[in-house]
Amino acid sequence: MTAEEIRQLIQRELPEAKVTVRGDDGRHFDAEVVWSGFSGQSMIAQHQAVYSALGDRMGREIHALQLRTRAS
Repeated sequence: MTAEEIRQLIQRELPEAKVTVRGDDGRHFDAEVVWSGFSGQSMIAQHQAVYSALGDRMGREIHALQLRTRAS
């Protein structure tokens, strides 16, 4: 998995989100997701939306993801 592939997966599920993903070892990544759809959602719900976009890749291709989310 690449940072760009992760960015595209998140972007596909959260249209119009501003998504930045970093990570160069193929297993550990850092992501920031800013999306108007997060408005009124708890941080847990925001993170669940991102994890849902990544599906079963979490824990398999993606070993660790440091995640920051906020509404735009």
